[in-house]
This record gives sequence, structure tokens and C-alpha cells, in this order.
Amino acid sequence: MRVPAVGESVTQVTVANWIKKEGEQVKTDEILCELESDKATFELPAEADGILHIVAPTGTTLNIGDVICRIATTAEEAQASKEADASAMIVQQIAQTGGKQEVIVMDVPQLGESITEVTLAQWLKRDGDFVKMDEPICEIESDKATFEITAKASGILKIIALDKKTLTIGEPICEIIVTDGAAQPAVVAAAPQTQTTALTTSTSSSYAYGHASPAASKILAEKGISPPEVKGSGKGGRITKEDAMSAQKIVQAQPAIALSSASSTISTQTTSEGERGTRREKMSSLRKTVARRLVSVKNETAMLTTFNEVNMKPIMDLRAKYKDSFKEKHEVGLGFMSFFVKAVCIALKEFPEVNAQIDGDEIVYHDFCDISIAVSAPKGLVVPVVRNAEKMSFAQIEKEIVRLATRARENKLSIPEMTGGTFTLTNGGVFGSLMSTPIINAPQVAILGMHNIVERPVAENGQVVIRPMMYVALSYDHRIIDGRESVSFLVRVKQLLEDPARILLGV
Repeated sequence: MRVPAVGESVTQVTVANWIKKEGEQVKTDEILCELESDKATFELPAEADGILHIVAPTGTTLNIGDVICRIATTAEEAQASKEADASAMIVQQIAQTGGKQEVIVMDVPQLGESITEVTLAQWLKRDGDFVKMDEPICEIESDKATFEITAKASGILKIIALDKKTLTIGEPICEIIVTDGAAQPAVVAAAPQTQTTALTTSTSSSYAYGHASPAASKILAEKGISPPEVKGSGKGGRITKEDAMSAQKIVQAQPAIALSSASSTISTQTTSEGERGTRREKMSSLRKTVARRLVSVKNETAMLTTFNEVNMKPIMDLRAKYKDSFKEKHEVGLGFMSFFVKAVCIALKEFPEVNAQIDGDEIVYHDFCDISIAVSAPKGLVVPVVRNAEKMSFAQIEKEIVRLATRARENKLSIPEMTGGTFTLTNGGVFGSLMSTPIINAPQVAILGMHNIVERPVAENGQVVIRPMMYVALSYDHRIIDGRESVSFLVRVKQLLEDPARILLGV
């Protein structure tokens, strides 16, 4: 709980008197303490049911928004709050005794030329925690990736921006209070020891079990449902707002009388509706940007898709023959993607329109091949770029793809690693896709979709044979690429893949 805003001109208050004691059980809206400003005295009510942990003792002067106390609703929360409480007391004791301190303000850093705002995804540290220099303290999301913000110094963390808040570049996100007395909370002997004997680690016997939060209580009351009828998914079995929203009232059917030839028996049948829960989640910045760009591409480009199929047997035979020696020498596996990258680079040199982009009334042609590789990351689709792929060997391409894919799945891709591609490859086949129409990755003008490899009967030299076949799809912007170029490009890629020796010989 933080010091609330008590007036436009009031910036500080003093804790006049604690009505409740440390470790005492409190209920929602119960008065905890009295606060004094230079104009009046105010009462501070509890925001939830639980165990009170006092952070600011009587006589402490606090700014609006400072942490004044915590209410632990479960034994786990009570244990987790001890360290943060100790840290907060250090700050307040130093402020009262006049200790030397330095406040370092951390702003949202510059993440790229095109990024103007970010969303604070989550705090990895709590308000009042002691943090070390270069220790990750929070995660922020841009429209392209997720980044970790690390502490600029060692000290006590004071959070300014709340979770899910949208921030502009350069806006303050937190403060780190560096003082002579900013020792780690673990070595502070005076840290308050909370009495939690009333709480147990057993979910079924904890105070929170079966209790609804204030918001959940209101929703259940509107539905006419009592808390014992709802199973809580929160900590210690507490009923959350989401539990209340998805709760269904148990409906009892009218007693039915069943008569048999031997005797008359009365049975009561009780039926209950199946769970029909729904939940709402705010779209991440990455997901909103992906959605906006895909719709923009569909609306602003003359996008068409042409298809072909590739006999993958030559490549599969080549991989089977050399994959072990390849991995032994280069310490990386020989996959299908390197063959496609090499084939695409050769075809792009022959059909430069496919490797170009539109800039206003001009067409920008690229004499290099920066191949974007679509990767499904935990927080959404990202497209890291393999730079100058036309100059790279098979081993170099495989190593770079592995490196970028690993960084993508760990949410560690940087902005430069995801910008500037000239052509994109996407492989829906890894998820079992047989055929699709991929959407262009603007401002590029074409994208090649790979799909699942399926054994199908095909005709070769007048004979029906079974071959591992893959459908490939080229989506392109018809404003700059004509049908002849698009079809010829895809046929050239097919030709190179079905005869890999051409890739090595450049013919």
C-alpha cells in the first residue's frame, strides 16, 4: 500500500499513529493508521484482508506514492515481503538520520530509430528491493522485441512506472537510491520479524483459501454465487476476479418422481452446467504491431501468391550422405534452410525486382541479399536477418540461423538483428502446414513460404514413383513484380533445389 494523493498541493505526509500493530490480522476498509499533512489528518483504510506488515513506523515522513505498509494475504507473500520491507526501512532510516544519498533516475533507453514508445511488460524486482549494478530489474516491450533493463547502480529500487504502462523514449521508469548505508537487506539485523503463526503453508488451511478479493466478491454477489461454490486459482486458494468472472451458478433441477412396477421410489436429480469460462488478456505491444502491419500490408500492396512444388529427394539424399561428417567438421547440423537460403540468393541475383523495395515513386534495388528468417518466439513472431547471405557458406548460414533462433526464443534479439532484410523465408512446414499464402514482410516485396514434406506419387520419365514433395509459395507485390518474374523466380528456386550441384557450380 502506498501513500495516497490527499490533495493537489500536498506532497508529503507524516505517519501520526498506527492504529493496527505489526503482524496483526486486518480486514478490507479497516482503518490502519492516521496520516498528517500540513493541512489536515487523514485515515488510511486497508485495501485487502490479510496480515499487516508496517514499512513506515510512526513519525516517518513520506512522499505521495511511497510504500507505507504491505498486506500479505498468504504465508508465501508474508515470507516474500520481508526482504522488501527491510530495504524500505533502510531508505526511511537513512532519510530520517540525514545519511548521504544519491538518487539515480533511470529513463527508457533509446532502442532504435523507429521506436518511439514501449510498454513496461513486468517488474523483475519489487519496489524497495536492494538491487545490484547490471542486475535485470524489469522487461519492456517494443513493437519489435522484448528487452531487459538493468540497474545502473547498486541501491534501493523505487518504482515510478507501473506494469503495462506505455512509456515514451526518455521517460523516467524508476529511481535507484544509492546511499552510504545502503547495505543489502540480508545483513540488516533490525529488519522486522513478522509473526505469521496464524498462517500455514497448507493451501486448505491458509487464510486466503476460499476467500474472494474485493473485485471478485462484487462479481459473485451480482451473479448470486457464494464464495464456497467457487474454486480459487490464486495464491493459497484465493478467489480472483478471473475465477469470479468464469464462475457459474449451480442449478438444481426440479425433483423427478420415478415409478417402477415393484415399488415407487423418489429420486432427486441434480444437474450442473458445464464450465463455460472466458478470460481477457491485453494484447502485447509486439502482437498489436504484428496485427497492424499485416493488415497494412494487405491493404497497401497488390499481393498475389504463386505456387510450385519441389522434389526434396536430392537434398535429402545429400544430407543423409554428408550430415555426420558435416556436423563433425563444422559443429552444426546440415538442415534444409541453408539450401533454401543459397538457392534464393542465386535467384535474387537473376531477378533483382524480387530483392527490391518501393520508396515513394522510386524502386530501390539491392546488390546484396539480407535474408530474413521468420522465427516463432514465445511472445510472438520475430524475423531476424542473416546479413550478406550470398557470401556465406552452408556452415556459416546454419550457424547464423541457430544463433538468431536461439536469441529469438530467449527474447534477446536486438533491433539491428531484426531490421534491414531484403527478402524473407518462412517455414510453416515445421508445424505441419501443407500449403499457405504467406504475407509480405513490408517494406520487402516478396516472401517465400516453405511447407511440410509429404511423400506423394509423381510422374518421372513416364513412370509413377513416390517422392518426398514440398509445396512452395511465393507471395509478391504485383506493383513491382510482374507475373513472369515471380513465376520464373520460383521455377529457378525449384531448379536449384532439385539439383543441388547447381548451387555449388552457380549454373
